[in-house]
Amino acid sequence: MDRKKATLIGLAAIVLWSTMVGLIRGVSEGLGPVGGAAMIYTLSGLLCLVTVGFPNLRRFSPRYLIAGSVLFVSYEICLALSLGYATTRHQAIEVGMVNYLWPSLTIVFAILFNRQRSTLWVIPGLLISLLGVSWVLGGENGLNPTEIARNVISNPLSYGLAFVGAFIWAAYCTVTSKYANGKNGITLFVLLTALTLWVKYLFSDQPEMVFSVPVVIKLLMCGVALGFGYASWNIGILHGNVTLLAAASYFTPVLSAALAAVLLNAPLSFSFWQGAMMVCAGSLLCWYATRARVG
Repeated sequence: MDRKKATLIGLAAIVLWSTMVGLIRGVSEGLGPVGGAAMIYTLSGLLCLVTVGFPNLRRFSPRYLIAGSVLFVSYEICLALSLGYATTRHQAIEVGMVNYLWPSLTIVFAILFNRQRSTLWVIPGLLISLLGVSWVLGGENGLNPTEIARNVISNPLSYGLAFVGAFIWAAYCTVTSKYANGKNGITLFVLLTALTLWVKYLFSDQPEMVFSVPVVIKLLMCGVALGFGYASWNIGILHGNVTLLAAASYFTPVLSAALAAVLLNAPLSFSFWQGAMMVCAGSLLCWYATRARVG
């Protein structure tokens, strides 16, 4: 495949994934946090079967198969439920921003566990990302400890799931880099996520699913965004400009917030955008730390 075309396809994946916060929240409002997530990952898994195909598990490292499955399923559930359990649409967008600590954490994990060479720029990069998330949680007052605490205490489940999810995804990326050996288990992982969510839905007290035209449209869009997003990213990573794709992916928090604000009709304050830009800047600085000359 042509390198430029593959890179464009990879960039399309970033745009598709950036719609996830707004779409997952929209679906959960009609189908419930667990039921909506189960429907999304079922549809996405079926699309992955068509676009990526089911992997030959015999070729997989047992470490990657087990650890990858557990970490991927755990992360996707944390992400979906953190958005679904948010009390307001605006809070869902804030929760999504907390989740975007994962790019910086992924690089930190790569340094700690995969011996990734890096400069000390990674330290201010991580601190700026954390400052950005704190700035977002402070609302219109920016870095306000009282407001941050009030926000988190108002819904510790959503914020906690998003925060833990960021660490889990960083761990998943680290495990994939170390043990996957070029294999792609995404179809299996998405289907396992759907199965886990359906088990939770069937064996716990969940609200009734209420289907409507807007909810069904968002469900289809979300399934396509997730399913085709993984397929597009795979093409971009295999045949495109990986350096460009990596750099572009660090702008996802701002793009995601912008699309979520439109999809959910939830205007965001100037202070929120300041925090979002800090998260992006911190992630880029962490990335730069691994690209700069060491020693």
